[in-house]
Parts: sequence; C-alpha cells; structure tokens
Amino acid sequence: MKRLACILILLAALPGCSTVRFAYDNADTYLRWRATSYLDLHGAAVDELDDRIDKLLAWHRTQALPKYVRLADDAARRLSRGLSRQDLEWGYDAITVQARESLRAAAELGAPMLDRLTPAQIVHLEERLADDNRKFAREFLRGSEEERRSRRARRTEERLEDWVGKLSQAQVERIRRFSERAPLADEMRDRDRKRIQAEVVAMIRGAQATDRLPDFAANWQRGRDPAFTAVNDLWRQEVISLLLDVERTLTPEQRARAVAHLKRYSRDMQALAARGEP
Repeated sequence: MKRLACILILLAALPGCSTVRFAYDNADTYLRWRATSYLDLHGAAVDELDDRIDKLLAWHRTQALPKYVRLADDAARRLSRGLSRQDLEWGYDAITVQARESLRAAAELGAPMLDRLTPAQIVHLEERLADDNRKFAREFLRGSEEERRSRRARRTEERLEDWVGKLSQAQVERIRRFSERAPLADEMRDRDRKRIQAEVVAMIRGAQATDRLPDFAANWQRGRDPAFTAVNDLWRQEVISLLLDVERTLTPEQRARAVAHLKRYSRDMQALAARGEP
C-alpha cells in the first residue's frame, strides 16, 4: 500500500504535460497490475481491488491534486526569484505532508483486503518483497564504496538534468563533490526497509492491518534506528546544500526550463482535478 500511494505522487511529477495526463488517466491499470503482482488476487478479490483503487484515485484527484497545484505554483515563484535554504526545507516538508496523507488514505482503503489474505497469499507477498530486497541490493549495495558513490553521482546528475537541461562541467563537478562528501546510508536503508516489511507482514498475519496500518503507513519513520535517523538528517542537509550550490550557477535558460516544468505541472494537475472523479 505504501508503494501504491507513492506511485500516485510520482504520477503527478512526470516530465511533459501529455505524459502526466496519460500516466494519471491510466493509473488504475498500473496500480491494479502492481497490487496483483504482490497480493496474488483472483476472482471477486480483483473486482474488489478495482473498486478500492477507483475510490483511492477519486480521493486523490479531488483532495490531493488541488494541493499539488498550490505547491507547484508556490515552488515556481520561489525558484523564479532564487532559492534559499528555507525554501528547500519548505519543499521537503510540504512533500512529506502530502506523502503522509496519501499513504494513510491508501492504507485505509487497502487494509481490509490485507486482513483477509490467506497463508499462501502472505507467503507470495513475502517472496515478492524478498525479490525487491535483492533488486535493492543489486542497485545500491554492490561494488566498492567508490563505485557506489560514482553511481549516486550519475543518478543525481540525471535527475537534475531532467529539470534544468544539460549541466555544465562545473555543475557536474559540484555533484561529484557532494557524492564524495555525503554519507552512504544504503545499508541502513536496507535494514529500515526490511523493518517496515516485517512489521507490515506481522500485521497481516495477525489480521491487524485495518486497525494499525493507516497510522503506521503515515508514520513510517517511527521506530527507525536513531543512528539511521541521524545519518538521514545529515544526508538531507547535504542534498539541500548541493541544490543551493547548483541553483546559484543556473543559467537563465536552465532556470526558465525548471520554472516552466513547475508551471506546466500546475496546469496539468489543475486540469486533472477539474475533471472530478475518474
């Protein structure tokens, strides 16, 4: 359910207006495919899942998208005039609030189905989660520290170029220095992912998801290892410092491109929200 809620947020943050609208209009099909791959549902349970996904998308379109519109408009204004650390803290906190709301809504709708999973279906879910963990290990845990930092730098470069276009060599160098400096917390992330998975599976085995999952999903950081919390806070500050550093070097064309993206997201999400229920 956490994955499904996060997908909704990502669908509203894709490059290109046609991509946003196409992805959002087909979100029900994608969410159904993702959910059935984890839950191994059949027959009437699939029909029930479709109904719950429709309700989740209806909630998201009417309740969440208007908030995204305001966030995108505000972010565009802030970026146009130049960002401060307070602006980036505001953005991080605002997205976190929206994530918590979507996670809670998804969990409230999905939890009753989870409480009815059979032992065989729970085993299937555990197997799929184990597959995810192996994929995470291949992507983030393999190789030397130098190789992992290099891959992180490339991922960061690609994400920034999605927003501002081709980066200068000086901007790429700033990213490289960030990746060398910022802590690598992938092992801690791996342990925290497995902690969350274990707690959710325990809820499902005990048929407690309806009562416990909504609050747990909205407060996924609760129960986290304090050492991971400290490292994560440090990583967040390093990311903000990087973004401020790169932002000061943006060309007028790069800044205009990023602002245009935000304004386009706002228009697209406003149009989607205006349609009402899907």
